[in-house]
Amino acid sequence: MHDLVTLGEVLLRLSVPSPARFETARTLDIQIGGAEANVAAACARLGMRTAWISALPANAWGERVRRELAGHGIDCAHVRLTDGARLGVYFLEYGVPPRPIRVLYDRRDSAFARLTPAEVDWATVRQASLVHLTGITPALSASARALSERALGEAAAVSFDLNYRATLWSPADARAYAETVLPRARFVFAGLDEARTVFGLDGPPERIVEALSRQAPKATITLLMGEDGSVTFDGGRIVRPRRRPRVEVVDPIGAGDAYVAGFLWAAQRGADLEQTVDTATAVAALKCSIWGDVAVITPRDVEDVLAGGPGVRR
Repeated sequence: MHDLVTLGEVLLRLSVPSPARFETARTLDIQIGGAEANVAAACARLGMRTAWISALPANAWGERVRRELAGHGIDCAHVRLTDGARLGVYFLEYGVPPRPIRVLYDRRDSAFARLTPAEVDWATVRQASLVHLTGITPALSASARALSERALGEAAAVSFDLNYRATLWSPADARAYAETVLPRARFVFAGLDEARTVFGLDGPPERIVEALSRQAPKATITLLMGEDGSVTFDGGRIVRPRRRPRVEVVDPIGAGDAYVAGFLWAAQRGADLEQTVDTATAVAALKCSIWGDVAVITPRDVEDVLAGGPGVRR
């Protein structure tokens, strides 16, 4: 039995070295990334037994992705390799202020978007202690939405990250789907801006997280606010990080996924809510210091941050 099972797509990540632009780039940095796999990889590196359910093309790129994620400790036995399929791609341009980070997607008709519920071993999902889902997967295709709905029905406990993507669907469609998940969820995560966009909520973060709790009465709910930290609501309590580590940002992509991983890891270990929030904050800070989507970390790294790092460790 796994501590955590995730289901979702991984993309090839091609980054333009800063400060170049898409139209001037001569080289691209190759990584992989996908919200659910990012969470699974960080959780596995922290010691959780994780599995990732997905589909990849039966070619060298598919093998590279599967091998890389397995190297982080993820059980990839339930990843289907599909002949004649493609791996989705996303391109990153790291803007120097005032230019923003820009993302371009090329993922239509990927191997994962063609995966059907009949091709998945649902026993793995049923037996997992926790299943992590996001709002990205159901927006990819009709079959991907069917996968998400089946996983929700099979899971004993669900973690859900709203992960709204405006390029995939409208706020109204994202809200309609989220409203089917929230009553079932044990953990809910959302960015502050995307919670406002999808649910039409306004006011301070505390008011928004309390409003979401009425739709997710069984859940511990966290709003992620980037440099402003997070707000977590559980049983009428509001918890913020007790301290936020000093961070020199190398790459912010994947920080939200790292926060989710740190939160689920700490909760699974029986940490109280304050410790869980502090741990998640530390893992997100560590990710920002690392290039790529995946938080390439160890429990010792987290302990060092919580102890007041950085410093020289001998």
